[in-house]
Amino acid sequence: MNEHATRSQAVASAIENIKLNMSLTEFEQLLDGAIAAPEGERSEEWIALVAPGADADTRRRLVTAYASWAEAAKAQARQPVSARLAALRKELASQQLDGFLVPRADEHQGEYVPKRAERLAWISNFTGSAGLAVVLKDKAAIFVDGRYTIQVREQVDAQLFEIRHLINEPPEAWIAGTLKKGEILGFDPWLITPDAAQRYREAARKAGAELKAVDRNPLDAAWADQPPEPIAPIWPQDTRHAGMSAGEKRQLIASKLKEKGQDAAVISAPDSLAWLLNIRGGDVPRTPFALGYAIVDKEGKVDLFVDPRKLTQEARAHLGNEIAVQPKSGFVPALDSLGKQGAVVAVDAMTAGVAIFDRLKAAGAKPAVGEDPCALPKACKNPVEIEGARAAHRRDGAAVSQFLHWLSIEAPKGGLDEIAAAERLAEFRRRNDLFRDFSFDTISAAGPNGAICHYKVTEKSNRPIPVNWLYLVDSGGQYLDGTTDITRTIAVGQVTQEMKDRFTRVLKGHIALATTRFPRGTTGSALDSIARRPLWEVGLDYDHGTGHGVGSYLSVHEGPQRISKMPNRVTLDVGMIISNEPGYYKDGEYGIRIENLVTVIEDKQHPGMLCFETLTLAPIDLNAIDRSLLTADEVAWLNAYHERVRQTIKPLVDPATAKWLEGAARAI
Repeated sequence: MNEHATRSQAVASAIENIKLNMSLTEFEQLLDGAIAAPEGERSEEWIALVAPGADADTRRRLVTAYASWAEAAKAQARQPVSARLAALRKELASQQLDGFLVPRADEHQGEYVPKRAERLAWISNFTGSAGLAVVLKDKAAIFVDGRYTIQVREQVDAQLFEIRHLINEPPEAWIAGTLKKGEILGFDPWLITPDAAQRYREAARKAGAELKAVDRNPLDAAWADQPPEPIAPIWPQDTRHAGMSAGEKRQLIASKLKEKGQDAAVISAPDSLAWLLNIRGGDVPRTPFALGYAIVDKEGKVDLFVDPRKLTQEARAHLGNEIAVQPKSGFVPALDSLGKQGAVVAVDAMTAGVAIFDRLKAAGAKPAVGEDPCALPKACKNPVEIEGARAAHRRDGAAVSQFLHWLSIEAPKGGLDEIAAAERLAEFRRRNDLFRDFSFDTISAAGPNGAICHYKVTEKSNRPIPVNWLYLVDSGGQYLDGTTDITRTIAVGQVTQEMKDRFTRVLKGHIALATTRFPRGTTGSALDSIARRPLWEVGLDYDHGTGHGVGSYLSVHEGPQRISKMPNRVTLDVGMIISNEPGYYKDGEYGIRIENLVTVIEDKQHPGMLCFETLTLAPIDLNAIDRSLLTADEVAWLNAYHERVRQTIKPLVDPATAKWLEGAARAI
């Protein structure tokens, strides 16, 4: 009996006499997709897709079937990177290509991608959330931004890949200087945006080479055990949390299309899809996305292209007859249909791959390149969403405060490590009824690991939290009524004067941004330097943005708003939620970051001006501050903030934590 037959027999035995709404073969295929989805905090939700309302015994047997099916997949040995590169290069030769672009992206250009789309990690071992590799016949290079300059050198073999800075040493320059005349560099048009493709095409042209879209991704062909597309349940998001019904949102988008003389819009961003239809899923890690596409027309009619196996009974009832659900295979024919109508179709060049534009043009449609019509309405949270965010941050602040109290007792003893601390913080968050997941993998970083901006602790990297040093913890939760993200840097014992100086300068920048007011029409780029100035004054800086947008029970990194050095044409507006997170990182020694989420509100004292309301509520470590560096106004802000923390959080925590808060959030 072969391995597959043995696994099938084990599954059949586990589910004997269970009435499923599918055949055994279909059940096995669904198991493959469920295993390809992230486990998350609610790893048994897939059962709702095969046995809604299952009793405890049925659930136990289905979990047993899942475990036996998953075991064989885990047992597969992974090839070394050198072998994977060889397999890709062999496939390139068969397709008559001289090289291939490997972005860290899926078909939706998102930061968080399913296991199937972790192509960059497969070919290089780099697991960061942004980057690009260029693999040629005899050499390769990987490009990452400043958040990952340390991580990439720890994960990627420099003998196999040249390691480059994405901004300072862009891939376009490497392509132009490395490709040879007449060579062909391939790319998957579903994974590259038009703007990026144009840059790479021009770079190839400078070398006398050609950039060519491929019909069949050679890396996928070389990746023998590539996971299938994920299958995770889709659930409705209740209007009491969303603030607007899906029908109201569809009509809002329809009105926008009519105003611009557009017939339809392609929705390719998963967060926009989720927002528009008030649905949530579980196809990617830590973010409640259901991967798929939608086409919304100027009358508000929506065609949803998603694997129908993901739809729970609740989701089907929620979507009703007004949303036409089709399998993903129907998406390309639907683009062709728009072309036959000669339709003017809105497409976002930041979230749609080249393939969508090319298909529309070839079919006779008129792509209208512009911003996703859902992006701004989604970013500007409605009053219900803002109230939900405030409530979520109160509960999250209570969990974080309980953790910080526990940490203040355990860390100075010595012996506490990064994993144990992260697990303890997770326990506090899990106690909340509205908690659904973490908003990202917790960054629990001791000593030099704190200098790695997006550090992820593993059994191999796990460090004890040292006494008389800094510990950085960046974490967040996904709650039904909001998404949180908070970073605190803690002085465990007595830290050096240099550490206090750097911490205080980061705090000064944080306060400066939190207290700034600005006129309507201001972009985040115009505010970025406000947070950096205290560091700049002594010749220091940090190599990441100061603020990113945050969704409402959606992505913890949400566009289009941001605060960074990079130019951004999107202006900050009322209802946007964004992070305030300046930092400082000393390679090999420590890292500092202080992060709160804020929302944009109208400045009542100055009509026409906007300002920020801080949402995050948890103590900022007073033991790491050099009081002499703070101005009177900065001290006043800090004391007022800590007064809010005490008044808001004390009623939500145990008596011991409440007593600790009196000192941790005291006035200075």
